[in-house]
Amino acid sequence: MDFRRIVYGVGRGARRGAKWLVVAVVIVVLLLVAIDVFVDEPLRRYTEREVNNRLKGYTLHIAKLNFHVLGFGLDLVDATLVQQANPDPPVADFPKIEASVQWKELMFGRLVANFRVVEPKLHVNRAHLLKEAHDETPVSDKGWQAALEAIYPLKINEFSIVNADVTYVDDARMPPLHLSNLNIVAGNIRNIHSADRDYPSPIHIDSVVFDAGKLSVDGHADFLKEPFMGANANVRIEGVPIAYFTSVLRHYHLNVKKGTLDVAGRIEYAPTVKIVDLSEVNGRQVQIDYVHEAKNASEDTKAAAKATVRAADEASNAPDMLLKIARFDLSDGEFGFVDRSKTPSYRAFIANTNLVLDNLSNQFVEGPAKVKLTGKFMGTGDTNVEGTFRSEKSGPDFDLDVKIENTQLPSMNDMLRAYGKFDVVAGLFAFYSEIRVKDRYVRGYVKPLFSNLDVYDKEQDKEKSALHKVYEKAVGVVSKVLENRPRSEVATKVDISGPLESPSTNTIQVILRLVQNAFIKAILPGFEREVGPRSRHYPSASVREK
Repeated sequence: MDFRRIVYGVGRGARRGAKWLVVAVVIVVLLLVAIDVFVDEPLRRYTEREVNNRLKGYTLHIAKLNFHVLGFGLDLVDATLVQQANPDPPVADFPKIEASVQWKELMFGRLVANFRVVEPKLHVNRAHLLKEAHDETPVSDKGWQAALEAIYPLKINEFSIVNADVTYVDDARMPPLHLSNLNIVAGNIRNIHSADRDYPSPIHIDSVVFDAGKLSVDGHADFLKEPFMGANANVRIEGVPIAYFTSVLRHYHLNVKKGTLDVAGRIEYAPTVKIVDLSEVNGRQVQIDYVHEAKNASEDTKAAAKATVRAADEASNAPDMLLKIARFDLSDGEFGFVDRSKTPSYRAFIANTNLVLDNLSNQFVEGPAKVKLTGKFMGTGDTNVEGTFRSEKSGPDFDLDVKIENTQLPSMNDMLRAYGKFDVVAGLFAFYSEIRVKDRYVRGYVKPLFSNLDVYDKEQDKEKSALHKVYEKAVGVVSKVLENRPRSEVATKVDISGPLESPSTNTIQVILRLVQNAFIKAILPGFEREVGPRSRHYPSASVREK
């Protein structure tokens, strides 16, 4: 036997087999390249069409799609989501969305997908939100889950967002609300339908808030819950500068100037339950004003205020809702009341404020809330406020005691000019009040006191008319005549008992009415009542709806 021929034949056969193997590999590679080249664009058009067929009110534009045959994955490149009613600016830009087989799950016999959204940018403005608010189609029926399934045929098991940037613009003239470095990871999304309040999918969220604060969320979710997903998570917010909320809070007559906020607690939100249970809310150096506008305030602002009242009424003792703050603590703050409906406008405020509120809840069974506030009225008057608030379906239910002493009266000159058309150069002001509100009825009194008044000053009043100077001299003279000589005080006590005329009035509204009417309007009418006929031009103190 010629072994050389046998070896040579075998070697030649092996070489031919190797050649054919190389040819086969080249052909497969060429086919894969061809598929990558020629399939991408038809698949892009198909995916874009199928996604948009499922979306309601929104349109997704996909600039490019890359299909990976070897990994059976695909990438959407430079996709843009627009709200059809407000297409400019787009709601979101997606530089890259990656969808692929989750190979580690394949080892356990589960063929599921992994979605990864890389560095998306979301741009939401007030027009977008108003459209959603007035849209008859709820968010849960917008087709978002079906749209994701149209991108990739496998059920999503893990969904992640990497380094997202979210911006909300309420008013282009004000700083936007901004989240940066936002990361979200959610797993076990393709779980079977679970029992009520059972959340099998772990979630984690972290972000930078308004370029300074921090947000972290850790908990679990049920992404298949109907009609919308449910979640139960611990939330922590640290060092958030609240001045950024000015553009949003202005719709509720609130003007935030400065301060930071820390929040910690648990939030559970699902179709059958809504819980916001905060263990602590801490604010530092918060400065905020409630602004009372003239009657011609914008319709947008009025609508927002009415919506707030309606939401507060619906939340009170709602069986499926718990809103609770175990402890609300604000230190070194400043709270003001600005009245722009008067000429001149004025601002009453409490500086150096420390506020502690315990056990605030919308549920009566949680017990009453206790509040204690100390500070300096108009920067000088020692202020102490204590109250008890109860959540009742029948309307506001609270007790409130207020004591203000040793306020330098000249600091109130804008208020005096607005209501009494005069100012002072010296004097002290004190104020006492006890109020009880229950069953739509107010019982209580306010008692303002003035001491050591000095109304007319030649230098301060030199620009005023002769008639006005005579009036201020008369006010000063009468106040001297009416002084309680031993204590050098002018005092009056005004009863503010009576029904609340509007059945929809809530606790916040009643307190604001008390501030505006029972407090401010009691000061000058009480004083002027003793001065003479001018008193009939001033309304008596009342908390009744106007």
